[in-house]
Amino acid sequence: MTEKILFVDDEPNVLQSIQRQLRNRFELATAEGGAEALRILKEEGPFAVIVTDMRMPRMNGVELLAQVKDLYPEMVRLMLTGNADQETAMEAVNTGQIFRFLNKPCPQATFVTSLALALRQYRLINAEKELLQKTLKGCINVLSELLGVANPLAFSSGLRITQYVVHIAETLRLPGSWQYEIAALMSQIGCITLPGDVLSKVYSGQELTQAETEMYQNHPINGAALLEKIPRLENVTKMIALQQKRYNEYTDKLKSTEFEEVLIGAQILKVAIDLDQLLFRGVGRDEALNLMGKHKSHFNPEVLAALATIRLEDHGQAISLPVDQISEGMVAAEDVMAKNGVMIIPKGQTITKPQLQGLKNFAMQVGVVEPLRVQIGQVSE
Repeated sequence: MTEKILFVDDEPNVLQSIQRQLRNRFELATAEGGAEALRILKEEGPFAVIVTDMRMPRMNGVELLAQVKDLYPEMVRLMLTGNADQETAMEAVNTGQIFRFLNKPCPQATFVTSLALALRQYRLINAEKELLQKTLKGCINVLSELLGVANPLAFSSGLRITQYVVHIAETLRLPGSWQYEIAALMSQIGCITLPGDVLSKVYSGQELTQAETEMYQNHPINGAALLEKIPRLENVTKMIALQQKRYNEYTDKLKSTEFEEVLIGAQILKVAIDLDQLLFRGVGRDEALNLMGKHKSHFNPEVLAALATIRLEDHGQAISLPVDQISEGMVAAEDVMAKNGVMIIPKGQTITKPQLQGLKNFAMQVGVVEPLRVQIGQVSE
Protein backbone atom coordinates (compact mmCIF):
# COMPACT_ATOMS: atom_id res chain seq x y z
CA MET A 1 0.00 0.00 0.00
CA THR A 2 1.35 3.44 -0.96
CA GLU A 3 2.18 5.65 2.01
CA LYS A 4 -0.04 8.74 2.14
CA ILE A 5 0.84 12.29 3.18
CA LEU A 6 -1.69 14.68 4.77
CA PHE A 7 -1.22 18.45 4.37
CA VAL A 8 -3.03 20.76 6.77
CA ASP A 9 -3.47 24.51 6.22
CA ASP A 10 -6.33 26.93 6.75
CA GLU A 11 -5.67 28.61 3.39
CA PRO A 12 -7.24 26.70 0.44
CA ASN A 13 -4.91 28.39 -2.05
CA VAL A 14 -1.87 26.98 -0.26
CA LEU A 15 -3.33 23.46 -0.32
CA GLN A 16 -4.18 23.75 -4.02
CA SER A 17 -0.63 24.91 -4.78
CA ILE A 18 0.85 21.95 -2.88
CA GLN A 19 -1.44 19.56 -4.79
CA ARG A 20 -0.28 20.96 -8.12
CA GLN A 21 3.41 20.78 -7.19
CA LEU A 22 3.51 17.34 -5.57
CA ARG A 23 0.61 15.20 -6.80
CA ASN A 24 2.80 13.44 -9.36
CA ARG A 25 5.42 12.57 -6.73
CA PHE A 26 3.38 11.55 -3.67
CA GLU A 27 -0.08 10.32 -2.70
CA LEU A 28 -1.62 13.37 -1.05
CA ALA A 29 -4.67 14.40 0.97
CA THR A 30 -5.46 17.87 2.31
CA ALA A 31 -7.37 19.30 5.28
CA GLU A 32 -8.43 22.88 6.03
CA GLY A 33 -7.70 22.93 9.74
CA GLY A 34 -6.98 20.68 12.68
CA ALA A 35 -10.49 19.31 13.23
CA GLU A 36 -10.81 18.22 9.61
CA ALA A 37 -7.33 16.71 9.73
CA LEU A 38 -8.24 14.53 12.73
CA ARG A 39 -11.41 13.41 10.98
CA ILE A 40 -9.52 12.45 7.82
CA LEU A 41 -6.86 10.59 9.81
CA LYS A 42 -9.59 8.56 11.52
CA GLU A 43 -11.73 7.87 8.44
CA GLU A 44 -9.14 7.61 5.66
CA GLY A 45 -5.98 6.46 7.45
CA PRO A 46 -3.44 5.19 7.90
CA PHE A 47 -1.17 8.05 6.83
CA ALA A 48 2.61 7.95 6.89
CA VAL A 49 3.33 11.68 7.16
CA ILE A 50 1.48 14.81 8.26
CA VAL A 51 2.60 18.32 7.32
CA THR A 52 0.82 21.19 9.04
CA ASP A 53 0.87 24.96 9.13
CA MET A 54 1.50 26.58 12.51
CA ARG A 55 -0.96 29.46 12.64
CA MET A 56 -4.52 28.20 12.17
CA PRO A 57 -7.75 29.24 13.93
CA ARG A 58 -9.22 27.12 16.77
CA MET A 59 -6.36 24.57 16.69
CA ASN A 60 -2.80 25.59 15.82
CA GLY A 61 -0.17 23.29 14.38
CA VAL A 62 1.50 22.50 17.69
CA GLU A 63 -1.84 21.48 19.25
CA LEU A 64 -2.67 19.32 16.23
CA LEU A 65 0.68 17.55 16.19
CA ALA A 66 0.50 16.91 19.93
CA GLN A 67 -2.81 15.06 19.39
CA VAL A 68 -1.45 13.23 16.35
CA LYS A 69 1.57 12.08 18.38
CA ASP A 70 -0.72 10.51 20.98
CA LEU A 71 -3.22 9.01 18.52
CA TYR A 72 -0.85 7.91 15.76
CA PRO A 73 2.67 7.71 17.25
CA GLU A 74 4.19 6.04 14.16
CA MET A 75 3.18 8.91 11.88
CA VAL A 76 6.06 11.24 10.96
CA ARG A 77 5.27 14.88 11.70
CA LEU A 78 6.52 18.02 9.90
CA MET A 79 5.80 21.72 10.52
CA LEU A 80 5.58 24.17 7.60
CA THR A 81 5.06 27.78 8.65
CA GLY A 82 5.98 31.36 7.99
CA ASN A 83 6.33 31.94 11.70
CA ALA A 84 10.00 31.09 12.02
CA ASP A 85 10.81 32.44 15.46
CA GLN A 86 12.89 30.19 17.67
CA GLU A 87 10.29 29.87 20.45
CA THR A 88 7.67 28.47 18.05
CA ALA A 89 10.18 26.03 16.62
CA MET A 90 11.16 24.78 20.08
CA GLU A 91 7.52 24.40 21.13
CA ALA A 92 6.74 22.45 17.98
CA VAL A 93 9.68 20.11 18.47
CA ASN A 94 9.10 19.53 22.19
CA THR A 95 5.30 19.24 22.14
CA GLY A 96 4.69 17.58 18.79
CA GLN A 97 8.08 15.85 18.50
CA ILE A 98 8.32 16.79 14.83
CA PHE A 99 10.71 15.31 12.31
CA ARG A 100 11.41 18.55 10.40
CA PHE A 101 10.65 22.27 10.87
CA LEU A 102 10.36 24.02 7.48
CA ASN A 103 9.94 27.73 6.76
CA LYS A 104 7.53 29.30 4.30
CA PRO A 105 8.19 29.71 1.48
CA CYS A 106 10.10 26.44 1.28
CA PRO A 107 12.11 25.76 -1.91
CA GLN A 108 10.55 22.85 -3.79
CA ALA A 109 13.78 20.84 -3.83
CA THR A 110 14.08 21.14 -0.04
CA PHE A 111 10.39 20.34 0.39
CA VAL A 112 10.52 17.23 -1.79
CA THR A 113 13.68 15.99 -0.10
CA SER A 114 12.16 16.49 3.36
CA LEU A 115 9.03 14.56 2.39
CA ALA A 116 11.09 11.72 0.93
CA LEU A 117 13.16 11.53 4.12
CA ALA A 118 9.96 11.58 6.20
CA LEU A 119 8.57 8.62 4.24
CA ARG A 120 11.88 6.80 4.69
CA GLN A 121 11.72 7.44 8.43
CA TYR A 122 8.18 6.04 8.52
CA ARG A 123 9.33 2.87 6.76
CA LEU A 124 12.26 2.46 9.18
CA ILE A 125 10.01 2.91 12.22
CA ASN A 126 7.50 0.36 10.99
CA ALA A 127 10.12 -2.11 9.78
CA GLU A 128 11.75 -2.11 13.24
CA LYS A 129 8.36 -2.39 14.95
CA GLU A 130 7.34 -5.31 12.74
CA LEU A 131 10.65 -7.09 13.32
CA LEU A 132 10.41 -6.68 17.09
CA GLN A 133 6.80 -7.80 17.22
CA LYS A 134 7.41 -10.86 15.05
CA THR A 135 10.49 -11.82 17.05
CA LEU A 136 8.65 -11.30 20.31
CA LYS A 137 5.60 -13.26 19.21
CA GLY A 138 7.87 -16.07 18.00
CA CYS A 139 9.49 -16.32 21.44
CA ILE A 140 6.08 -16.22 23.11
CA ASN A 141 4.85 -19.05 20.88
CA VAL A 142 7.81 -21.15 22.01
CA LEU A 143 6.94 -20.44 25.66
CA SER A 144 3.35 -21.35 24.90
CA GLU A 145 4.36 -24.69 23.39
CA LEU A 146 6.49 -25.43 26.46
CA LEU A 147 3.47 -24.64 28.63
CA GLY A 148 1.59 -27.21 26.55
CA VAL A 149 4.05 -29.86 27.67
CA ALA A 150 4.05 -28.80 31.32
CA ASN A 151 0.33 -28.12 31.67
CA PRO A 152 -1.82 -29.12 28.66
CA LEU A 153 -5.03 -27.73 30.16
CA ALA A 154 -3.51 -24.30 30.75
CA PHE A 155 -2.05 -24.29 27.23
CA SER A 156 -5.35 -25.31 25.70
CA SER A 157 -7.30 -22.64 27.57
CA GLY A 158 -4.73 -20.02 26.58
CA LEU A 159 -5.28 -20.77 22.90
CA ARG A 160 -9.04 -20.53 23.23
CA ILE A 161 -8.83 -17.35 25.28
CA THR A 162 -6.63 -15.84 22.59
CA GLN A 163 -9.35 -16.44 20.01
CA TYR A 164 -11.86 -14.50 22.12
CA VAL A 165 -9.43 -11.69 22.97
CA VAL A 166 -8.39 -11.12 19.35
CA HIS A 167 -12.06 -10.90 18.36
CA ILE A 168 -12.78 -8.32 21.07
CA ALA A 169 -9.71 -6.20 20.21
CA GLU A 170 -10.66 -6.19 16.53
CA THR A 171 -14.29 -5.38 17.28
CA LEU A 172 -13.30 -2.45 19.51
CA ARG A 173 -10.61 -1.40 16.99
CA LEU A 174 -7.98 -1.17 19.69
CA PRO A 175 -4.49 -0.08 18.59
CA GLY A 176 -1.54 -2.27 19.47
CA SER A 177 -3.61 -5.43 19.21
CA TRP A 178 -0.47 -7.62 19.38
CA GLN A 179 -0.17 -6.82 23.10
CA TYR A 180 -3.66 -8.14 23.85
CA GLU A 181 -2.98 -11.27 21.80
CA ILE A 182 0.25 -12.03 23.68
CA ALA A 183 -1.41 -11.30 27.02
CA ALA A 184 -4.13 -13.82 26.17
CA LEU A 185 -1.68 -16.47 25.00
CA MET A 186 0.40 -16.08 28.16
CA SER A 187 -2.49 -15.44 30.55
CA GLN A 188 -2.30 -18.98 31.98
CA ILE A 189 1.48 -19.36 32.21
CA GLY A 190 1.34 -18.83 35.97
CA CYS A 191 -0.63 -22.08 36.18
CA ILE A 192 2.62 -24.03 35.93
CA THR A 193 2.97 -23.23 39.65
CA LEU A 194 -0.33 -25.00 40.45
CA PRO A 195 -0.73 -28.67 41.37
CA GLY A 196 -2.11 -30.53 38.38
CA ASP A 197 -5.60 -31.07 39.73
CA VAL A 198 -6.32 -27.47 40.83
CA LEU A 199 -6.83 -26.08 37.33
CA SER A 200 -8.88 -29.14 36.42
CA LYS A 201 -11.16 -28.46 39.38
CA VAL A 202 -11.51 -24.81 38.34
CA TYR A 203 -12.50 -25.69 34.79
CA SER A 204 -14.86 -28.45 35.83
CA GLY A 205 -16.55 -26.14 38.33
CA GLN A 206 -15.61 -28.16 41.42
CA GLU A 207 -15.33 -26.38 44.77
CA LEU A 208 -11.79 -25.47 45.80
CA THR A 209 -10.35 -25.61 49.29
CA GLN A 210 -9.17 -22.32 50.79
CA ALA A 211 -5.56 -23.21 50.04
CA GLU A 212 -6.41 -24.12 46.45
CA THR A 213 -8.37 -20.90 46.03
CA GLU A 214 -5.39 -18.86 47.20
CA MET A 215 -3.07 -20.72 44.84
CA TYR A 216 -5.37 -20.12 41.88
CA GLN A 217 -5.84 -16.44 42.75
CA ASN A 218 -2.06 -16.00 42.85
CA HIS A 219 -1.33 -17.56 39.46
CA PRO A 220 -1.71 -14.25 37.53
CA ILE A 221 0.90 -12.58 39.75
CA ASN A 222 3.22 -15.56 39.34
CA GLY A 223 2.72 -15.50 35.58
CA ALA A 224 3.45 -11.78 35.37
CA ALA A 225 6.63 -12.31 37.41
CA LEU A 226 7.82 -14.93 34.90
CA LEU A 227 7.42 -12.46 32.01
CA GLU A 228 8.47 -9.16 33.57
CA LYS A 229 12.11 -9.51 32.49
CA ILE A 230 11.17 -9.63 28.79
CA PRO A 231 11.58 -6.20 27.11
CA ARG A 232 8.46 -4.52 25.67
CA LEU A 233 6.12 -6.74 27.69
CA GLU A 234 5.60 -4.23 30.52
CA ASN A 235 1.95 -3.61 29.66
CA VAL A 236 1.33 -7.28 28.91
CA THR A 237 2.59 -8.36 32.35
CA LYS A 238 0.31 -5.80 34.03
CA MET A 239 -2.69 -7.07 32.04
CA ILE A 240 -1.92 -10.63 33.13
CA ALA A 241 -1.48 -9.61 36.77
CA LEU A 242 -4.92 -7.93 36.81
CA GLN A 243 -6.83 -10.55 34.81
CA GLN A 244 -8.98 -11.78 37.71
CA LYS A 245 -10.01 -8.33 38.95
CA ARG A 246 -13.69 -7.54 38.58
CA TYR A 247 -14.79 -4.39 36.77
CA ASN A 248 -16.14 -2.76 39.96
CA GLU A 249 -12.81 -3.37 41.72
CA TYR A 250 -10.94 -0.83 39.59
CA THR A 251 -10.66 1.99 42.11
CA ASP A 252 -9.90 5.60 41.19
CA LYS A 253 -6.39 5.12 42.55
CA LEU A 254 -5.76 2.15 40.27
CA LYS A 255 -7.26 3.94 37.27
CA SER A 256 -4.97 6.90 37.82
CA THR A 257 -1.81 4.81 38.08
CA GLU A 258 -2.29 2.37 35.19
CA PHE A 259 -2.27 2.95 31.47
CA GLU A 260 -5.67 2.88 29.82
CA GLU A 261 -4.62 0.03 27.50
CA VAL A 262 -3.52 -2.03 30.51
CA LEU A 263 -6.95 -1.63 32.10
CA ILE A 264 -8.88 -2.52 28.96
CA GLY A 265 -6.52 -5.43 28.35
CA ALA A 266 -7.09 -6.86 31.82
CA GLN A 267 -10.86 -6.39 31.47
CA ILE A 268 -10.79 -8.21 28.13
CA LEU A 269 -8.90 -11.11 29.72
CA LYS A 270 -11.45 -11.30 32.55
CA VAL A 271 -14.35 -11.58 30.10
CA ALA A 272 -12.59 -14.10 27.84
CA ILE A 273 -11.41 -16.35 30.69
CA ASP A 274 -14.81 -16.47 32.38
CA LEU A 275 -16.51 -17.31 29.08
CA ASP A 276 -13.97 -20.05 28.37
CA GLN A 277 -14.56 -21.69 31.74
CA LEU A 278 -18.33 -21.70 31.24
CA LEU A 279 -18.04 -23.15 27.74
CA PHE A 280 -15.61 -25.80 28.98
CA ARG A 281 -18.21 -26.93 31.53
CA GLY A 282 -20.69 -27.51 28.73
CA VAL A 283 -22.70 -24.29 29.05
CA GLY A 284 -23.91 -23.10 25.62
CA ARG A 285 -22.62 -19.86 24.12
CA ASP A 286 -25.87 -17.91 24.49
CA GLU A 287 -26.52 -19.18 28.00
CA ALA A 288 -22.94 -18.36 29.04
CA LEU A 289 -23.21 -14.80 27.73
CA ASN A 290 -26.60 -14.41 29.42
CA LEU A 291 -25.16 -15.58 32.75
CA MET A 292 -22.25 -13.17 32.45
CA GLY A 293 -24.60 -10.34 31.54
CA LYS A 294 -26.38 -10.76 34.87
CA HIS A 295 -23.15 -9.91 36.71
CA LYS A 296 -22.82 -6.34 35.44
CA SER A 297 -20.38 -5.36 38.16
CA HIS A 298 -17.93 -8.10 37.11
CA PHE A 299 -17.35 -7.11 33.48
CA ASN A 300 -16.72 -4.03 31.37
CA PRO A 301 -20.05 -3.69 29.49
CA GLU A 302 -18.36 -2.49 26.29
CA VAL A 303 -16.04 -5.50 26.29
CA LEU A 304 -18.87 -7.91 27.04
CA ALA A 305 -20.93 -6.46 24.19
CA ALA A 306 -17.98 -6.96 21.81
CA LEU A 307 -17.60 -10.57 22.93
CA ALA A 308 -21.31 -11.21 22.33
CA THR A 309 -20.72 -10.80 18.57
CA ILE A 310 -18.26 -13.70 18.34
CA ARG A 311 -19.08 -16.77 16.28
CA LEU A 312 -17.64 -19.92 17.80
CA GLU A 313 -16.14 -22.68 15.71
CA ASP A 314 -17.78 -26.04 15.21
CA HIS A 315 -15.05 -28.61 14.66
CA GLY A 316 -17.34 -31.13 13.03
CA GLN A 317 -18.52 -34.59 14.05
CA ALA A 318 -16.34 -36.55 16.45
CA ILE A 319 -14.78 -39.81 15.28
CA SER A 320 -12.66 -42.45 17.02
CA LEU A 321 -9.13 -43.09 15.75
CA PRO A 322 -6.03 -44.97 16.91
CA VAL A 323 -2.94 -42.98 17.79
CA ASP A 324 -1.18 -43.74 14.50
CA GLN A 325 -4.01 -42.03 12.56
CA ILE A 326 -3.99 -38.80 14.57
CA SER A 327 -2.61 -35.82 12.69
CA GLU A 328 -1.78 -32.18 13.34
CA GLY A 329 -4.83 -29.88 13.24
CA MET A 330 -7.34 -32.37 14.63
CA VAL A 331 -9.25 -31.32 17.75
CA ALA A 332 -9.49 -33.50 20.85
CA ALA A 333 -13.19 -34.21 21.50
CA GLU A 334 -12.31 -35.77 24.86
CA ASP A 335 -9.30 -35.62 27.16
CA VAL A 336 -6.46 -37.70 25.73
CA MET A 337 -5.02 -39.75 28.59
CA ALA A 338 -1.93 -41.88 29.03
CA LYS A 339 -2.42 -45.31 30.64
CA ASN A 340 -0.71 -44.05 33.80
CA GLY A 341 -3.44 -41.42 34.24
CA VAL A 342 -1.52 -38.41 32.91
CA MET A 343 -3.49 -36.02 30.70
CA ILE A 344 -1.64 -35.57 27.42
CA ILE A 345 -4.08 -33.35 25.51
CA PRO A 346 -7.22 -31.74 27.01
CA LYS A 347 -10.54 -31.77 25.20
CA GLY A 348 -11.09 -28.86 22.86
CA GLN A 349 -7.38 -28.58 22.08
CA THR A 350 -6.27 -28.31 18.47
CA ILE A 351 -3.39 -30.78 18.22
CA THR A 352 -0.09 -29.07 17.39
CA LYS A 353 3.06 -30.64 15.98
CA PRO A 354 4.89 -30.79 19.36
CA GLN A 355 1.81 -32.30 21.02
CA LEU A 356 1.51 -34.89 18.27
CA GLN A 357 5.12 -35.90 18.84
CA GLY A 358 4.51 -36.06 22.60
CA LEU A 359 1.46 -38.23 21.99
CA LYS A 360 3.52 -40.66 19.94
CA ASN A 361 6.23 -40.71 22.61
CA PHE A 362 3.67 -41.56 25.29
CA ALA A 363 2.19 -44.27 23.07
CA MET A 364 5.60 -45.93 22.72
CA GLN A 365 6.83 -45.58 26.30
CA VAL A 366 3.75 -45.61 28.57
CA GLY A 367 0.76 -46.33 26.41
CA VAL A 368 -2.26 -44.23 25.50
CA VAL A 369 -5.93 -44.95 26.13
CA GLU A 370 -7.29 -45.73 22.68
CA PRO A 371 -9.19 -45.04 20.52
CA LEU A 372 -9.00 -41.24 20.66
CA ARG A 373 -12.11 -39.14 20.08
CA VAL A 374 -11.22 -36.28 17.73
CA GLN A 375 -12.96 -33.80 15.46
CA ILE A 376 -11.80 -32.94 11.94
CA GLY A 377 -12.46 -29.73 10.10
CA GLN A 378 -13.65 -26.31 11.29
CA VAL A 379 -16.96 -24.75 10.39
CA SER A 380 -18.25 -21.41 11.71
CA GLU A 381 -21.60 -21.42 13.43
